[in-house]
Amino acid sequence: MTKPIEAAVSSPVEYVKRFHEELTAFRRDIHAHPELGFEEHRTADAVARQLGALGIEMHRGLAGTGIVGTIRGRQNRSGRAIGLRADMDCLPIHEANTHAHRSTHAGRMHACGHDGHTTMLLGAARYVNDTRDFDGTVHLIFQPAEESGGGGGVMVREGLFDKFPMDEVYALHNWPSLPVGQVGVRAGPMMAATDEIRITVHGKGGHGALPHLAVDPVVVSAHLITALQTIASRNVSPVDAVVVSVCSMATSQVGAFNVIPDAVELVGTVRSFRPETRKLAQARVREICTGVAQGLGAQVAVVYKEGYPATINSAREAEFAAQVAERVFGKDNVHRDIDPTMGGEDFAYLLQTRPGAYVFLGQGGSELGCLLHNPRYDFNDAVIPLGAGYLASLAQAALPL
Repeated sequence: MTKPIEAAVSSPVEYVKRFHEELTAFRRDIHAHPELGFEEHRTADAVARQLGALGIEMHRGLAGTGIVGTIRGRQNRSGRAIGLRADMDCLPIHEANTHAHRSTHAGRMHACGHDGHTTMLLGAARYVNDTRDFDGTVHLIFQPAEESGGGGGVMVREGLFDKFPMDEVYALHNWPSLPVGQVGVRAGPMMAATDEIRITVHGKGGHGALPHLAVDPVVVSAHLITALQTIASRNVSPVDAVVVSVCSMATSQVGAFNVIPDAVELVGTVRSFRPETRKLAQARVREICTGVAQGLGAQVAVVYKEGYPATINSAREAEFAAQVAERVFGKDNVHRDIDPTMGGEDFAYLLQTRPGAYVFLGQGGSELGCLLHNPRYDFNDAVIPLGAGYLASLAQAALPL
């Protein structure tokens, strides 16, 4: 076991700044070698080497490439434990940046900052491990496949909380719309449920000059796209929130200017916060598609696939996360009721099982010039000590000596 140092040596943020350059190099190495969900073998090995060098106990194998590191405090009279989670996977995006640490793998890129999340958790691990200035246990969760595959849910199903009992769990996500040094958190919904819809409209193809002899699936699809918007405008309360977006439209006949196709496929997404709204939207998608298609003489097949559930912060833990953020960043830099986003996050699975909070950490979008999932995005290395110090502060405050 690493001999504890006195926490009074410096604050967690200041302590992490001592090895900021080392962490930045690690983050950029991960950025240059991005790996998709459940394929994070190199990344997991790099994390394991860092934890091993610190003498941190670790377990590998949950969800394939997942790692859980365990740090025990100076005391364990409370018997309490908390989890701190970071995601490790990249996106299937071709990077447009030209900096030296750009992706070396065509079609793969850390466009959401998971390289930074992993690095910040390692920074927090170093401080927590060196000081052990807490009573209880801190579990470090390095999770695969957040972007697709629901690695968080897989880790839970494979026994994350059975093998590593935790009273509460926390995670950070960099947020380009907030300035560096600011934090956003709220009780209740932070991010939405992410459902997928695939609608196939079957008509009867024909000559574009003789539409009365065909059943035009393009016209039917146009009516469907418009009608689906009534779910938000006429079926859901104005003070609730739902998004229905048809994002792709493909016909069975492409390129001919005078051919009515046999079929059209629509692909889109439904986003919501409340389970009741999610259930309503699913029912209305099916009802509207069936009714419109029948009314216009076509047939329709609807595949509605539920994705990640909504990410819901528990009230006590959200307030706690805000209080810790105020101590680290200052009261004026903490947004306690930040607007939720219709983006999705599989940390939701962990929050379904344990109380906790998901927190946005300012990344400084105005300096970067682009937002998440952009081919020119890059994590802002200036926030590494801030995020690492905040995670370490959460651990200390949740498990006081």
